[in-house]
Amino acid sequence: MADSNIIIQTYKYRLYPSKSQIKRLLLILEVARSFYNMCLGERKAAYEVEGRNVTRKEQNRQVKHYKRTFPQAKQIHSHILQVVVADIDDAFQQFFKRVKRGEKPGYPRFKGRNRFRSFGLKEYTNGFWIDGRRLKITGVGRISMRWHRPIPENAKIKTVRICYQGGKWYACLACEIPKPKPKPKTGRVVGLDMGITALITSHEGEKLPNPKHYRQGQAELRRLQRKLARAKRGSKNCAKALRQVQRQQAHIANQRRDYLHKLTHILIKHCDGIAIEDLSIPNMVRNHRLSKSIFDSGWGIFKDLLVYKAESAGRKVVLVNPAYTSQTCSNPECHESLESLTLADRWVICLHCGLSLDRDHNAARNILDRAGWFAPVSPNVEQWLVRAAEATRIVPL
Repeated sequence: MADSNIIIQTYKYRLYPSKSQIKRLLLILEVARSFYNMCLGERKAAYEVEGRNVTRKEQNRQVKHYKRTFPQAKQIHSHILQVVVADIDDAFQQFFKRVKRGEKPGYPRFKGRNRFRSFGLKEYTNGFWIDGRRLKITGVGRISMRWHRPIPENAKIKTVRICYQGGKWYACLACEIPKPKPKPKTGRVVGLDMGITALITSHEGEKLPNPKHYRQGQAELRRLQRKLARAKRGSKNCAKALRQVQRQQAHIANQRRDYLHKLTHILIKHCDGIAIEDLSIPNMVRNHRLSKSIFDSGWGIFKDLLVYKAESAGRKVVLVNPAYTSQTCSNPECHESLESLTLADRWVICLHCGLSLDRDHNAARNILDRAGWFAPVSPNVEQWLVRAAEATRIVPL
């Protein structure tokens, strides 16, 4: 039984392998990819021909046979192949869960050379360990690592995942750490409406911008993708152009994640309770006119970051039903429906009580009300969110 006072936290560090170490890491990736495809093929054939399911235990028995059969696999630590089996088993488990939910899931795919970008080791000191300021991996050696932040002294390293992203290598160390103490109470709750022009609007009417990182970097990404399309397939120039596209995409993703990390840090630091909409993003992106802007906003990442940070800090996040939050009057004494309201209407006026305010502001007040909290807005609204954003180098609207 898992200890409720222990949490798993992952620390990601940049690796700087030498040329010989890069060759060994790429060899491990290729061996792991081949074994992944072999396991997938075995499961597929067993079900189609014999009508049975291959278990994780059965495929773990194939690790020793695989290492004896293929010369390249002899120098690979067996835990790497066992983690591959765990990955393919997890892919099938997720596939079956989506089938049960009535979704249309994609069947697990065979991995091409450019589609398999990580491998793992599952036990510290057995295949990998920290040697001074370097990460030592069996069969690779001691790899230089940039310690941009220290691992807590009370942390216990459990596993590592080596990732290859855009020509760069990273080590993701999963550690067990004691659950942090709850942050001191602030007495403040907030309701947030997520949007495209303004990423969030609070129930007090404060707005923080949506930087639209993808649209800002789209011109450069388009130029690099045209360069990749003109390159000859399989050539060195093609590989170089592909890395440039991958790095630009990673740069945009890092910008978005950095912004959302700072924003969620502000909210967790200043609020005891946060109410947001439980949006169904897969359904919303079916609108092709808005899908790019929705993905660029990172609403799903924002919700995930907020939920896990709140759990560690002892805060409360309430996910409310988003239906008609924008089309209902937020006056506590009214709550009438605002008829004939379209997405183009950015200001709402209630014909029953005379309420007149910004559409997103109205939605944020309804979200707070549905969470069961009441926070009256004073004539002199305290611009705490704007001031905190300025202090964290997030420029408000």
